[in-house]
Amino acid sequence: MTLATPTLRTSLKRARFWVIAAIAAIVVGTITMVVQGATMSQGVYLSATNAGPEGAMAVAEVLRDQGVDVIVVDTAEDAEGALSGTDATLLLHDASNHLEPERITELAQLAAHTVLVEATFGQLREVAPAVRTAGGVSGNLEADCAVAAVTRAGTVTGGGLGYRVDTDEVTAQACLGSGDDIYSLIRIEQGGRALTVFGASDALTNERVAEAGNAALVLGLLGEHPTLVWYQPSLADVVGGTATIADLTPAWLSPVLALLALTVIAAGVWKGRRMGPLVVEHLPVTVPANETIDGRARLYQKSGARLRTLDALRVGTIARIGTACGLPTSASVAEVAGAAASVTGISLHEVRRLLLEAEPTTDRELIRLSDDLLRLETEVTRRARPGTDHTGRMNA
Repeated sequence: MTLATPTLRTSLKRARFWVIAAIAAIVVGTITMVVQGATMSQGVYLSATNAGPEGAMAVAEVLRDQGVDVIVVDTAEDAEGALSGTDATLLLHDASNHLEPERITELAQLAAHTVLVEATFGQLREVAPAVRTAGGVSGNLEADCAVAAVTRAGTVTGGGLGYRVDTDEVTAQACLGSGDDIYSLIRIEQGGRALTVFGASDALTNERVAEAGNAALVLGLLGEHPTLVWYQPSLADVVGGTATIADLTPAWLSPVLALLALTVIAAGVWKGRRMGPLVVEHLPVTVPANETIDGRARLYQKSGARLRTLDALRVGTIARIGTACGLPTSASVAEVAGAAASVTGISLHEVRRLLLEAEPTTDRELIRLSDDLLRLETEVTRRARPGTDHTGRMNA
């Protein structure tokens, strides 16, 4: 039996699939993180506590410096409590439609001035039925109405939604027009309360509030009253107070799971094809002894089972030494070791180490111990039975 230490090339060839799989996983993970970082906003859009480019913390802090009490809430109950008994402006931004439209009407009746940012179709149908959405708006918008905040701003950068007023039955001021009767700000006065539908949402962001007259517009619009309730509904406002798994699942999770599933299937097909077709073999099959020995040796070598290999050699050696020393087959290893030591003159400690205790840690050490076992068996046979070799045959 020939044992050889596996080379680096052989080890890498065996681990090729897992190396490729690991590299593919790293590449997929890196691409996912890059895409996720490029497409997902840093924090909540237009949040008064978000200092990132898409947040609106700068507007909230400047209003506080000007003496406005800015109260940031994320549930309808908190918003209602902050509005009760105060002369306040309500900023409501619910792009995900967490809040029921009827609840918006209830809150608007508590506020002296309600500013609906990026109002959706359902919200407008409930609160301002005469106003309709009209798509996206971009580019600079010029002051074109008598609303004080718009007049002071002069020019406002677009970036947001546009709206139309479909009827003349309400008194509405349409401002910041972009053509085709599309406006980014519509103000409606009813029953001593004001409602502003505000679509130029980019003007509120930290990134663009300092451009053109954006700051003058948003500060004048939100600073009309001593209190500003900044309300962005959350999942807590969903009917029933609970969120579904779909609501809580990140948008990137499903495509990543699908990609991983396809990768596993592709790897299975790839590895399965390498096995080849099934071969029908008639039984019984006679396997030559040397093939069995070689096959087992290769398995031991592949798994690094050095101690198991040495133990297999020890079993044969102990049996033959016991026979050479005239011991019964029921003799223990200790008895065999004692007989071998007395016959050869080798110390009992050394014989026991060789037959029981030594544990190889390298292939080189395994070969050395195998040679030592052979020499011990040869010496015992020579001394116990003069005129015979280690196989037990008479010498000529």
